[in-house]
Amino acid sequence: MKSFAFLLLLVSLQLSSQTLSKVDSTPLEAEVFIGKDSYKNTYFLKDMVLHKTGPLGDFVFRDYQLGPLTSADIINPLNVVLFYRETNTVVLVDNRLNEVERINFNTLDDFVNLGAAKNAGNNRLWIMNIDTQQLELYNYRNGLRTVISQPITEEVIQLANDFNFCYVLTSESIQKYNIYGSFLSESHAEGFDKIAQQNQWLFALKDNQLYLEANLDPDTVLLLSPINPPISENPVKDLQLTQDFLYIYDGKFIHNYTLTKPKQ
Repeated sequence: MKSFAFLLLLVSLQLSSQTLSKVDSTPLEAEVFIGKDSYKNTYFLKDMVLHKTGPLGDFVFRDYQLGPLTSADIINPLNVVLFYRETNTVVLVDNRLNEVERINFNTLDDFVNLGAAKNAGNNRLWIMNIDTQQLELYNYRNGLRTVISQPITEEVIQLANDFNFCYVLTSESIQKYNIYGSFLSESHAEGFDKIAQQNQWLFALKDNQLYLEANLDPDTVLLLSPINPPISENPVKDLQLTQDFLYIYDGKFIHNYTLTKPKQ
């Protein structure tokens, strides 16, 4: 098994470059491209307003009193999670961006200062407690919080998540945790800016270079290796993974790529 893993290390660069196929590019004027959901809706941020455009029309959500929108989690298009770090608040909106529920963490009996908040499913949020520097699960129905990680000593840059796993990008590594509170793995990743994750795929961005890590099956793992050639000549602003598509936004266009499982 060790020799097999060493072989994968040598060939992962070549394999990773074969996983992306360009589909198309569409223009977009936005400050932040959030992503596309499973119903082909596009979400983006412009002038502190969240926009959603797609087959059912155009929708917006705005509340300037909350401050700038820090993140929007669209993995469940029927329950979008909006996080406003400046006011320590999470807003849940429906598929037309109508507000359903608002959680002001400043007013909770058990106050917590958030650095990030993401959808964990089943009335739960992945949250980063910046007072303790720990990843937690918060059930906003019963108010229970479950500590997932030990204190993280490095700067936490971003969370990438689904309903089963949460990846924590720090200034030095990418750490993986599951919904049961188990630490699963850690990859050295110093100096990375962004990550995007779905199922077995993990993409990371550093110095406008895209890197791939993939668990293709229990015995085959592509290590974190650069995609070659580079994806875009223009600086990459945002990236998102959904339904085996990788979307890259360069400030002018959304570039759409399909993911293909490499041949062994």
